[in-house]
Amino acid sequence: MADVTQNIKEKLSDLRIALVHDYLVQDGGAERVFSAFNKIFPNADAHVLIYNPKKSHKDFNDKKIHTSFLQKWPFAKRYYQWYLPFMPLATEHLDFSNYDLVISSSSSFAKGIIVPAHAKHICYLHTPTRFLWENRINYLADLPHPAFIRAGLPWLLHRMRSWDKQASERADTMITNSQTSRRRIMRYYNRDAQVIHPPVDTEHIPFSRHEGDYWLAGGRLVAYKRFDLVVKAFSKLNIPLIIFGTGPELSKLKKMAGKKTKFVGAINDEEKSRLYRRAKGFINPQIEDFGITAVEAMAAGRPVIAYGVGGAAETVLPNKTGKFIEHQTWEDIGDAIIRHKTADYNPKEIRNFAESFSHENFEKKLLQAIAAGLKLEDPIEEELALIEDAYAPYLN
Repeated sequence: MADVTQNIKEKLSDLRIALVHDYLVQDGGAERVFSAFNKIFPNADAHVLIYNPKKSHKDFNDKKIHTSFLQKWPFAKRYYQWYLPFMPLATEHLDFSNYDLVISSSSSFAKGIIVPAHAKHICYLHTPTRFLWENRINYLADLPHPAFIRAGLPWLLHRMRSWDKQASERADTMITNSQTSRRRIMRYYNRDAQVIHPPVDTEHIPFSRHEGDYWLAGGRLVAYKRFDLVVKAFSKLNIPLIIFGTGPELSKLKKMAGKKTKFVGAINDEEKSRLYRRAKGFINPQIEDFGITAVEAMAAGRPVIAYGVGGAAETVLPNKTGKFIEHQTWEDIGDAIIRHKTADYNPKEIRNFAESFSHENFEKKLLQAIAAGLKLEDPIEEELALIEDAYAPYLN
C-alpha cells in the first residue's frame, strides 16, 4: 500500500496544487476531511471563503489560509450566514490561475470554483447543498429571522439553486462520502460520483474491552440529528447518558433531560476518546451522509445503536458492530437499550471493522482516484493508443 501511494505522490510532486473548502467556521466532519487533504498535501495552498481560527480545528493553526473578499466584511467570521447571497460570487472570484490541480472539499459552494483550462478540478462533495435541496423546507421553517425576511428567501434560494446546479458541473472528477450521498448527487445534479468513505482517526483512539455504566451520544446539537429522541428515551428509562457537543438545541435538550443525563459541552479529542472507551455503547439516532462519531466509537470497541438509514447502513454491521432501530422514535431507542446485551458483541471485532475507515485507507483510495482523474499514464503511450484507435477501422 505504501508503494502505491508513494508512487502516485512522486508523480504529483511537480504539480502546483491548491486545496479548497467552503469555509472554516466550525469543526465538523467536512472540516476533518479537509484536514486530511492538508496532511496528504502539506505543501498545497489552502483556500476558503471565510476563516475563523477560533472556531476551526487546531490542525489549521499553522497553515496559511487564503480567503475571499468576504473575510473583511463586518462580522463575517461569526455571522457568515448573513452573506449567503454573495457566496457564489466570492467562490468564482477565488483565483486558481497558478495551479495545475485543485482539490475541493464541499458541502455547498467550493464545488463551484472556476479553474483555468490547463488545470484539473477534483471535488470531494460531501452532499448536495442541504438548504437548497434535501432540507430546503426545514431550513426556512427553522430560521430565527423575522417573517418579512423569511418571506423573500424562497425567491433567493430558487435563484441560488440554478447557480448550484451549474456549479455541480464544473469539477472534472466527483467523489463523495457514501452511497447515500451518491444517490443524492445523481438525483439533484445528474452526475455520478465515486464513493470514498471519509477518514476516521482510528489510530489515535485507544481500544478498550472494559465498558462503564453510561451510554454516549454527541456531535453538533442541531435539530435534524434528533438528540431529543435520545434524551427522552433515557429520561423515561432513568439510565445514565452523557452527551457531548454544543449547538442551538442544547438549552432545549437540557430542559427535557432526566436526572441521570449529563451534558459535557465542547470537548477535545482526548476527552472524547476517553468517553468512547468507557461507554456501554454509542447512540446514533440521526440520518447522516456518513457519520464519523459512530465509527470513532467502534474504534474504541463500543457497539453502536443506530437508525439504519443513510450513512449508518454503510458503517454499522447489524449484530456484529451494533444494532439498527427500525423507526426514528424514542420508543425504539429505549427498546434497543433495554434489550442490549454486552455479551452479544466482541469489542476486538468491532475495532477491526472500524480500522477499515482509517486515514491510511482513505489516502490510498483518494490518491488512486486523483491518479485516474489525471490519467497519469505515460503521455506518449496514451497518444499512440489514441492514434491506434483512430486508424483501427482502416487496418482490419
